[in-house]
Amino acid sequence: MTYSFDFSSISSGLDALRQGLAITFLIALCANAIGVVAGFGVGLLSQARSRLIRMLVSAFVEFFRCTPALVQVVWFFYCVPIIFNVFLTPVTMGVLVISLNLTAFNAEAYRAGIQSVPREQHDAGIALGLSPFQRAIHIVLPHAFRSAYPVLVTNGISALQQTSLLSVVAIQELMYRGKELASDTYRPLEVFTTVGLLYLAVSVAVAQILRGVERRRALRYSV
Repeated sequence: MTYSFDFSSISSGLDALRQGLAITFLIALCANAIGVVAGFGVGLLSQARSRLIRMLVSAFVEFFRCTPALVQVVWFFYCVPIIFNVFLTPVTMGVLVISLNLTAFNAEAYRAGIQSVPREQHDAGIALGLSPFQRAIHIVLPHAFRSAYPVLVTNGISALQQTSLLSVVAIQELMYRGKELASDTYRPLEVFTTVGLLYLAVSVAVAQILRGVERRRALRYSV
C-alpha cells in the first residue's frame, strides 16, 4: 500500500463537519424523544381489544421493520408531498422519518414489557378507581419501560446512525457535509475516516451515559 494519509488537508472543513454533527445530533435527539413516547403508545394499541386496531398497528410496525430505512427516507421525501400535499422543512421531514422508524422498533420492545405486567397490578389499579389512561401511565409504563430499556438504548443509537441516510436527500447532516468535503479536498479516505470516527465517538459516549443511568437505576431498585 503506497497511499499516504494526510489529515491536515481536511482542517479547513472541520467547522462544516461540526455543523453537520450538530444537525445529526438534533435530528437523533428529537427522533428518540418521539420514538420513546410514541413507541409506548403503539405498543399499547397492539394489545387493544379491537381486531381492526391490532391489524393497523401490525401493518405499521411491519412496514417500518421490513422495508429498508433508505427506501423509507426516499419515499417520504418524494412521495408524501405529492400524495398528501404536505410540505415540511427537510430537517422536520428527516425527524419524522427517523422517528416513525424508531417508533415501530420501540413498540416491539415495549410490547413484551406490557404483556408481562401482572394481572394483579391491573386489578389493583381498577380497585383504586384509576382510569385506563392512569393505569397505563402509572402501572404499565414504569414496568414496560424498565423491561424495554436496554433495547430502547440500542434502538436509539441505531437511529443516530441512520441519520446518515438523510444525506441522500440533501439534509446537511454529518454524512452530507463529509461528502461535500471529500469532493472539495479529493481526500475521501481521510474525510470518511474522520466522519466514521465522529459517529463512533458520539455513539460510544451516548451508550456509556445511558448505561450509567441504567446502573444507577438498577441500584436504586435493588435497595
